[in-house]
Amino acid sequence: MQEVSTKPYLLRAIYEWCTDNGYTPHIAVVVDGRTRVPMQFVKNGEIVLNISFEATSALKMENDSISFSARFGGVSRDIMIPVENVIAIYARENGQGMAFEAPNPATAVAEEDVPADTPPVLSSVPVSDPEKKSVASEGDDDDPEPPKKGGRPVLTRIK
Repeated sequence: MQEVSTKPYLLRAIYEWCTDNGYTPHIAVVVDGRTRVPMQFVKNGEIVLNISFEATSALKMENDSISFSARFGGVSRDIMIPVENVIAIYARENGQGMAFEAPNPATAVAEEDVPADTPPVLSSVPVSDPEKKSVASEGDDDDPEPPKKGGRPVLTRIK
């Protein structure tokens, strides 16, 4: 018998901790051909979703997937995320939570295995030299922008 990953259990535990303490749980997800999310909200191959009781309907956090219905721009959408695509779960109010390793592209589903009605696959491309700036970057200063004060907390992944 194959052992079940601890990841879905940790996701459910952090979700429960958030709701017990009055926080708003959010998940960060890597989007690929197996992920069903509104593509217009995907940035850099990732999406952050509010999975609170108030924001979702019929939330199911199973061992292999997370599914629910949510409204995007007033339109109800069915969302399905493979657990292995979740890269973080955290409380919006204070940023506390847990991050996970991004899924290995080698384990991704082959194109011929994806149904025809599945939206196009988005993937992030690792940068070989993090010091290199993109051609589209503005300005030539080497100093990064200082963090903004106040506002909503933002989860920052550090690799």
